[in-house]
Amino acid sequence: MKLTLTISGEKRHYERSISARRLLSITVLASMFILVSSRSIDSVNEDLARVSVSQQIVERAQQKLNALNNRSSSQMAIINQDVAQANVQLDELNSRVNLIAQSLGIKNSDLEAIELRGAEVASFSNPLQREIHQLQQNLAAKQSQLSMLESLLRGHHIDSQAQLSGRPITRGWLSSSYGMREDPFSGESAEHTGLDFAGSMGDDVVATGAGIVSWAGDRYGYGQLVEIDHIDGFTTRYAHNQTLNVAVGDLVTKGQVIAQMGSTGRSTGAHVHYEVLKHGQHVDPLLYVDGLE
Repeated sequence: MKLTLTISGEKRHYERSISARRLLSITVLASMFILVSSRSIDSVNEDLARVSVSQQIVERAQQKLNALNNRSSSQMAIINQDVAQANVQLDELNSRVNLIAQSLGIKNSDLEAIELRGAEVASFSNPLQREIHQLQQNLAAKQSQLSMLESLLRGHHIDSQAQLSGRPITRGWLSSSYGMREDPFSGESAEHTGLDFAGSMGDDVVATGAGIVSWAGDRYGYGQLVEIDHIDGFTTRYAHNQTLNVAVGDLVTKGQVIAQMGSTGRSTGAHVHYEVLKHGQHVDPLLYVDGLE
């Protein structure tokens, strides 16, 4: 069976015969082409959609990573700052230990031997971990050194030397007592946290007990101040000095000249303002002063 296709015009006449089987084949192929083309477009669209979703996931992951990196950077900055501060404190502690050792006649080599004793060896791939570990080792070494120095100090009968007694001057007189009094500047009633011993400019100011100097310098109101830490939580202060003979970290003995009397700070004349504190609280120094004239 054949089909004839005829196309006629004013000038042209076209006629084509085709079998029914061939026409069916052409029709089927055309349908398949349309179907495949349609499916290919859908598949591309699906792939594009998948790519778009994947890009969004990557972007969100990148945002999270950026946020995590920012937080990590901030935390690392804080850690680095803490480590730097710890190093400064360790340096100060090391200076103080060396000064105490020097005053006792202990050699640096002896201190270094204590540092090496029992030191742990550890390896870390992270530089910050290595630095923190080294800090821990150094602090442990300083603790061992301080324990050794404490034993030596006690062996030298420092306990009896550290007991507070006597006056903070070699000559002079008690000019103001502990407790409430009229403030010499305002004229109003105010608490006086120590004893005042008057004398002459340049008179010696002495430590009333052995200990370690924890402050030596200017402090508001006190002028040139020396502060000494003693055993059993005691601290003594010697204020308004003209000059100072000691520095922070020095080990002083009982009766040692630590300053010269002056009138620095909040003062109306040459005298030493003497305070005694126990565990940070002021107490009446008269309880520890004997031999008053």
